[in-house]
Amino acid sequence: MEMAQLRTFRAVAETLNFTRAAERMHLTQSAVSHQIKALEEELGEPLFIRAKRGVKLSQAGKAALEHVERILDETEALRERVSGRASEPQGRVRVAAATQAFVYLFAPLFESFMESHPGVDLIFRTTATTEQTVADILNGTSDVGFASLAVYSPNLQVTKLFDDELVLVMSPAHRLAKKRLVTVEEVQNERWILFERGASIRRATDQFFDQVGFHPDLALESNDTFFIKRMIERGLGISMMPAWAVMEEVKVGKLAQSRITDHSLRRAVAMVSLGRFQPSPTRAFISYILRHKAQLQALAEGESSLKKK
Repeated sequence: MEMAQLRTFRAVAETLNFTRAAERMHLTQSAVSHQIKALEEELGEPLFIRAKRGVKLSQAGKAALEHVERILDETEALRERVSGRASEPQGRVRVAAATQAFVYLFAPLFESFMESHPGVDLIFRTTATTEQTVADILNGTSDVGFASLAVYSPNLQVTKLFDDELVLVMSPAHRLAKKRLVTVEEVQNERWILFERGASIRRATDQFFDQVGFHPDLALESNDTFFIKRMIERGLGISMMPAWAVMEEVKVGKLAQSRITDHSLRRAVAMVSLGRFQPSPTRAFISYILRHKAQLQALAEGESSLKKK
């Protein structure tokens, strides 16, 4: 088994096309096919399922990819550590987060990072839950994750980035839309649109319901932030969401938000990565995010349309 075979395998797994993989690796298509065939023979399993329009990973290929990713990343880290080179980072950083709304919050930083690090590609994916984000980091599917606390594993580096506030969100036509503060009693009989169980926001809202002692009348559940906002806008129910996630809709009058009297609903959001030596692109990304923690905190709460007295 050769490193060149592993790099070629990863290229095919990412492009799902032998021709595009050959172009990326600056090889002929026959050379790519030969390397993949040799790797499959050595492993004793087919890594790809061939089709007329490209290929897809077999079950063995999916399992192999997780190991190959780690091997190649560790190899790069070894080269950097031994050589001590400090050149401009080149490569990719795979980022995961447990909500689509994080795309909005982190978008300005992602954009500025890519402008200042042209040799680094960012690959962003959303996961269903915080637990899945953590699992992606641990199994090597992602390099860096953003998740709400508490997160713990002896293999993880967990760094708190900011706190955000959950606010009551409703349609502008809702009977409570003009009120800055509402009581628990005023929302007890409302229909609720909630994130699915396992999502960090759902855990926070469930804790609130347990604390005040009522069971919400559930209209629907979803982990799609934009779908939830659309359903609220149409008057199908109310919800609890981060203030920054509805900032734009509140500004233009598509949604309204309030706070619940005597209840401050906050959560902490952290950056998660493996607690080992990382390749230079990942180190550069982590360092960049940490340098801009104050900006993230400002985005998370400073621009909310609700001003605290």
